[in-house]
Amino acid sequence: MAESITITDNRTGESLEIPIDNGGVAASEWSKLMPGVWFYDPAFMSTAACESSITFLDGEAGILRYRGYPIEELAENSTYLEVAYLLLHGELPKPDEYEKWRNEVTMHTFIHENVRKRFLEGFHYDAHPMGMLVSAVAALSTFYLDAKEIFDPDSRAKQIIRLIAKMPTLAAAAHRFSVGMPFVYPDNSLDFAANFLSMMWKVAEPRFEPDPILAKALDTLFILHADHEQNCSTTAMRVVGSSHADPYSACAAACAALYGPRHGGANEQVIRMLTEIASIENVPAFIEGVKAGNGRLQGFGHRVYKSYDPRAAIIKRTADEVFTVTGKNPLLDIALKLEEIALSDEYFTSRKLYPNVDFYSGLIYQAMGFPLEMFPVLFAIPRTAGWLAHWQELLDQDSKIARPRQLYIGPEARTYTPLAER
Repeated sequence: MAESITITDNRTGESLEIPIDNGGVAASEWSKLMPGVWFYDPAFMSTAACESSITFLDGEAGILRYRGYPIEELAENSTYLEVAYLLLHGELPKPDEYEKWRNEVTMHTFIHENVRKRFLEGFHYDAHPMGMLVSAVAALSTFYLDAKEIFDPDSRAKQIIRLIAKMPTLAAAAHRFSVGMPFVYPDNSLDFAANFLSMMWKVAEPRFEPDPILAKALDTLFILHADHEQNCSTTAMRVVGSSHADPYSACAAACAALYGPRHGGANEQVIRMLTEIASIENVPAFIEGVKAGNGRLQGFGHRVYKSYDPRAAIIKRTADEVFTVTGKNPLLDIALKLEEIALSDEYFTSRKLYPNVDFYSGLIYQAMGFPLEMFPVLFAIPRTAGWLAHWQELLDQDSKIARPRQLYIGPEARTYTPLAER
């Protein structure tokens, strides 16, 4: 027998049975019994706004899967470009499919010269790189007018490849500009992550050779950040995409959501917290302060995960590998001590506050030389694949334009009083 719930309108005594489908009940069925009565759910804490086959997330069990594949297996065995293909196409590519995909992305990494010379170089000298990225992504829609042909399969495929390919180039260009360094063109002989490192750090050498351990670590981080179900930025992508805006405009909206410190800036807050703690000896006092309501334990807890974030364990191992090249981040010992005490303290475990993906990712980025203001940019590069997968999915589903309801709490009808009489 199919699972269901029965709701009763106590005002009328009428009842209605609603089936439970894929863990949810249809609000449209509810409205048949009680039209004009809306679910009040601030921040969509208990509302499913769409159906998706891209990412499965079980926060209670600490499970994350892309298209059915455990994140642990993908991080261990795959590459970011292969994972991007998986998110967008639903299946892992065959060798010839992967080579075609890799080549197409590689050949589209260059950006239009006018984007760099007349747009990026027009920003103030100390512009934040994430602000530059948001604007630059939106501006791409004016360079690729065919992007508005969102229901043309060939056009859609071109925009997807362009966005994934050009995001690292735009990101590196934003950083180089913000620190007064000349733009570095993509090196198509390098893999995706290595090419980004070249565009970030190349100075005068004929060819930049990234350390393979660092390139692999960055690629792993890109895999872990490629998608994460219906988070704030993905929801922004889907909401704007539902209006049938071009993918660059929708992606710029997602980047803008990621710009907020509650979303893409979380790992930066971890670094600031660890820097403020300053030494291992100060960790116990800091923990007691958090328990007393003085400050927050950054990098612990998650809106969805109620156990250990599966990405955190992978990142912790990745950090160990990175530090063999860069030397140990001096904040690592503080982080380890903080984790040790918090995980043995009933105050935190009873509240299901476990390390999340942001707790160690910032340490890696900092050890690799990335400034704090680049942290949300580093998030946006891989998440572009996830955003585009959701954008493509909502178009294939012919989703309606997003238009939530509200509960009005303002004044009742009033009569206008002329200005002179007020």
